[in-house]
Amino acid sequence: MREMTGLERCKTVLDGDLADFVPVVPQTFMFAAETAGFKIGDIARDGRKMAESHVISQEKYGYDGCVIDIDDATLAEACGAKVLWDNPDEPAVIDEHNPAVTDLRQFEDMEIPDPLSSARLPVWLEATRSLVDRIGDRIFVMGRADQGPFDLLCLLRGTQNFMMELITEPPEIIWKALDWCREANLAFAKAIADEGAHATSIGDAYAGPNLIHPDMYRQFALEHEITLSRQVREYGIPWSMHICGDTTAILEDMAKTRAKIIELDWQVDMAEARGIFPDDVVLMGNIDPSYPLAHGTPNEVTEKVIEIINGTRGRGLFLSSGCAMGRNTRPENMKAMVAAAKTYGSRERLLEL
Repeated sequence: MREMTGLERCKTVLDGDLADFVPVVPQTFMFAAETAGFKIGDIARDGRKMAESHVISQEKYGYDGCVIDIDDATLAEACGAKVLWDNPDEPAVIDEHNPAVTDLRQFEDMEIPDPLSSARLPVWLEATRSLVDRIGDRIFVMGRADQGPFDLLCLLRGTQNFMMELITEPPEIIWKALDWCREANLAFAKAIADEGAHATSIGDAYAGPNLIHPDMYRQFALEHEITLSRQVREYGIPWSMHICGDTTAILEDMAKTRAKIIELDWQVDMAEARGIFPDDVVLMGNIDPSYPLAHGTPNEVTEKVIEIINGTRGRGLFLSSGCAMGRNTRPENMKAMVAAAKTYGSRERLLEL
């Protein structure tokens, strides 16, 4: 069997087959910036530099896919939130102490931001197009559409405020606000697809069990994720979802979104997850970005890769970090992750499993 390109490898897995070996699609935006010698604060406003950082990092380490991301603040900023740029080496954050929205009913009169002209959304689109043009013929490009509906509402209203309003406000008011946030995310996802990305994704961390009870997730977040997933898939591009933390309690619910790719954080058992999600869903993850990727050894990274591959039998798997990799990730550990995927995730070995 001839060696596939990274793009071919990822598409083969998305089509439900075994590639020549398990593809590696790490969440590298901070690590890529460090590798390229850029500060996050600089590339966050420059789409070409953002793309360049991924090109340099991918070519150096030889992984199969790039995830375009830079912070959790870009879509919220385009919707009117204030951004804090306290450290040029770290991603921007939203000033939740001065929320953009002081009453959930304000969404009724707010306009959905235009991805082509609002704040830094065009920067992400430029990065997507630039990366697709440069390496998209051989490398898988996932353009993240920033924050999902629940996360976006937390950032616009202020998380602490919104947590209280989940209890005090009528559910229909909350639902309408989440609906507006879903439409904002959908517009961005469609624009990313138009730039040529091979997949798009959201992060919806605040919807996870680390913050709200699974029953509350089902009441407020899940239906909007299901709708968003359907709308993006109907637009013709695979959709991925990432919820930070231990999502074990809601894995069966997350499967209802029919996301093509589910990005799992390091606290989730990949073998258990593989038994819950349908075979046609690709699981992406889930090596701990702190230990072993940043603070462990290559041998420890290799051991984790073997555990993930054995637990899933390498079926429907994008090997990745469980969340965003830090700037302090050890280069030798990145090399170990890629090498272990080739050695222990080869098609021949997976057929034996």
